[in-house]
Amino acid sequence: MADESNKVVAEVRDSFGKGAARKIRAAGKIPAVIYGHGTEPVHVTLPAHQVGLLLRKANAVLDIEIQGGKNQLTLVKDVQKDPVLQIIEHLDLIIVRSGEKVSVEVPVHVLGDTYPGTIAVLDVNTLRLEVEATHIPENIVLDVTDAVEGTQFHAKDFTLPKGAVLAEDEDLLILNVMIPAAARGEEEEAAEAAAVAEEASAEAAE
Repeated sequence: MADESNKVVAEVRDSFGKGAARKIRAAGKIPAVIYGHGTEPVHVTLPAHQVGLLLRKANAVLDIEIQGGKNQLTLVKDVQKDPVLQIIEHLDLIIVRSGEKVSVEVPVHVLGDTYPGTIAVLDVNTLRLEVEATHIPENIVLDVTDAVEGTQFHAKDFTLPKGAVLAEDEDLLILNVMIPAAARGEEEEAAEAAAVAEEASAEAAE
């Protein structure tokens, strides 16, 4: 469920446009819109610093307290940032209900070291899950400890949190364990050199 750490006090806004948005951001706030479940969109401003910290977590759920109104549990649906400054310019928040399932992209976190001489190559950074809005995992952990060359991990190989359902093709390739190209080249050169030396040795013996 929502806790005190994700409670955010919002102010309803009635000024729009780029100029108004600049003034809002200059005042240390972020313009946002709350919508969903058949309700009329509500345009608000949120405290930039607090929200910026909360957004460090993927799929953040914010308990919005609208001044003069009711609390709304919301899922951050879209974050618009300045491409250069990376300042949050606008948020889309979708209303969710406790117990309601949502479809979210959850980051894949790789744990452990593969077998010496190999590397883990992540093909897909996130896994789509159907999960309760108030129980979205921060990440899905994939342990690759001592995995050897040629080992592959697919979507079906993950242990999902209770109540979560995989919303991907179960055979989707997530991670490959392989020998780096440079190391493989060195191995091949060493093998060729050994073969040449062996051939020369055989000729000398004749």
